[in-house]
This record gives sequence, structure tokens and C-alpha cells, in this order.
Amino acid sequence: MYEVWGIAALWLGLALVATLFSIWFRIATALSEIVVGTVAQLIIGALIGTTIGSDQPWIKFIAGTGAIVLTFLAGAEIDPLVFRARWKEAIAIGFVSFLGPFLGCTALAYYLLHWTVKASWLSGVAMSTTSVAVVYAVMLELGLNRTDFGKAVLAACFITDLGTVVALGLIFAPFSMKTLIFAVVGIAAFFILPYLTPWFFKRYGGRPSELEAKYLLFILFGLGSLATWADSEAVLPAYVVGMVLAGTVGKDHLLIRRLRTLTFGLLTPFYFIRAGSYVSIPALLAAPIPLLIMFLGKMATKIFSVYPATKAFKYAQKEGIYTTLLMSTGLTFGSISALFGLNHGIIDQTQYSILIAAVIASAVVPTLIANAFFIPKYLLPKTESEHAD
Repeated sequence: MYEVWGIAALWLGLALVATLFSIWFRIATALSEIVVGTVAQLIIGALIGTTIGSDQPWIKFIAGTGAIVLTFLAGAEIDPLVFRARWKEAIAIGFVSFLGPFLGCTALAYYLLHWTVKASWLSGVAMSTTSVAVVYAVMLELGLNRTDFGKAVLAACFITDLGTVVALGLIFAPFSMKTLIFAVVGIAAFFILPYLTPWFFKRYGGRPSELEAKYLLFILFGLGSLATWADSEAVLPAYVVGMVLAGTVGKDHLLIRRLRTLTFGLLTPFYFIRAGSYVSIPALLAAPIPLLIMFLGKMATKIFSVYPATKAFKYAQKEGIYTTLLMSTGLTFGSISALFGLNHGIIDQTQYSILIAAVIASAVVPTLIANAFFIPKYLLPKTESEHAD
């Protein structure tokens, strides 16, 4: 048992180092955790010839829980009133954000890298994603999640990843009775939860036992289990649950704050550090051209798809560029899609490494550029001291 506690101490120590780096270099904590995970895996592997334990079941569980709860919180931040008012731009930006990279990166993989047809389609799916986890983490640190602009971007992220999940399911996971059961149960839950949850919280909530958190985790784990059983992904129902409960949970600021403490203090460091630990620097140095093709292909197709859409809805220049760069990020669904392809024999280990590295690079590079040069600071919420002035 001492090994478990030792590994846990190592991972939380890495999370603490990553947080300090994010403060010193003024970057998002999620990004610094990815980089720290990559470097830690490389150094520990070189020094003592072992790993940091990324494949241990309990670490997978904590990391997976982090992805689920973080995705739920992102969905809960989408104000229903804002979405109804700006649904056209959210759907338009989200759809082109999916379609451009999906078609473009599929063509690049097939014609330039000479991958098989199925592997090429899989690469298109993996590159089409936008990382809700990264976008939400960045928005939360800046306070943009409380603005109409930030909520519209998060809604567009949902549309993009919904397209990714649908494409993955239609192309590679044939419709089955399990899919039908998941769809029926999920739709029923999405209709019932907005009515059941406020009643349940009002009747039994507000106690030190944190009943609200247990209730939400029960719902998320239950639907996540059903989604996985149906060959879907656990984070998809989590996002939808967050959206349908945005009017209830999203407005309970104390509950959201407690969930954030749990999520960012314990869960998401495991998720982001684990994602970074899978980057093999030697493998990337051995095959840099395919990596550059997939990464630059995703960036180019995202930019040429999303930026014109933002201008069509009259975004200011900085807002348009910032939105475009954030929509270019990838992590959660991109890595999930790549792992799906590896597990089902659609891509091999080398192709998987290339896709994972491109996905993680897309989580880091555009976000660093966006936060360094294109933050629309005039949209940032004012602090109490600024209000006092």
C-alpha cells in the first residue's frame, strides 16, 4: 500500500510544481500540467527506467473522474438564456470547427501520409475536436466563463465535440441495441433531471453531508457507465447533464465552488498530467514530419473554418482570433478517439503516438499564443478593487 501513497504523493507533487509554473509563467494550469507530465515521464524513465504509473487502474479512475466532472462543470457554465440568444453563432462556429478539420485532416492522412482509409477517417475525427477541458480551464482562470462571450464559446465547443462523437459512432461503431438503450435512457434522464434535481436539492440539500455532490456524482457515474457499455464515451452525457442542469446547479455558486475545489484540487491534475505522460519525445523526434503534418493541418483547417465564421457574426478582431485559437485546442475527445482507434485495430502504435502528440500540441500551442497576445481584456470581469475605483 505504501507504493500507492508514494505514487499519489509524486503526482500531487507534480501538480504543485505545475501550478507554480503556471503562476510564474502566467499560463493556464492545465497546460503546465500537461508539460510537467511529459517532462516527468521522460526524466524518471531515463533515470530509473520506470514510469510514473499512468496505467495503474486507480490513476485511470481518478483521471477519468476528473475529465467527467470537469466536462460537467463546463456544461453547467452554459447559461440557457445566453445559448437561446446566441444559438445561431454557437451552432455555426461549432459546426465549421468540426467539419473543416474532419475533412481536411482525413485528406492529409490519406494523400500525404498514405494511411489506410479507416485510419485516415479516424485521424480526421481525432483532429476535429475542441478541448472543453482546456477551454473551460482557461476561461475559468481568466473569469471569461462568467461572460456572454465565454458562454457562447463553450456552447460552440459542445457542438464541435458532439459532431466528433457522432462521426466516431457512425463511422466506426455500428448502431446496436446497446446504442438504442443508451439513447433512450439518456434522453429520458435529460428530460427528468431538470425537474427532479431542484426538488431533491430543496427537500434534502443544504447539509454538511454534501448530498448534492453525491447526487451529481451518482448521476454522472451511472450515465458514464451506460455510455461506455454502449461503446460511447462517459464525458458525452456529463456535458449534456451539465447543460440541462445549468439553470439549477449552474446558479448555485457555493455548490459550484465546492465542486471546483474537488475537481481542480485533486481530480484534473491526474487527468492532465496523465495526458502529458503519454507523449514519447524519442518517438516524435524519430518521426517529426507526420506529426507536423497533422498538427499544422489541424491548425490551418481550424483557422480557415472558424475565423471567417466569427467575422460573419461580427466578432471584434481580438475576439475572433481568440475564439479561433481556443477552438483549435484538442485533448479529451481527441485522445479518446485515438485510443479508440488503437484498441480496435484501426491505427497502429506509431499512428497513435503521432495523433496523441498532435492532439496534445494543439492543447498547448494555440492556447499559449491566445493567452500571450489575443486575450480580449476589455471583456474580462472587473475585480472588486476595480469596481471600487
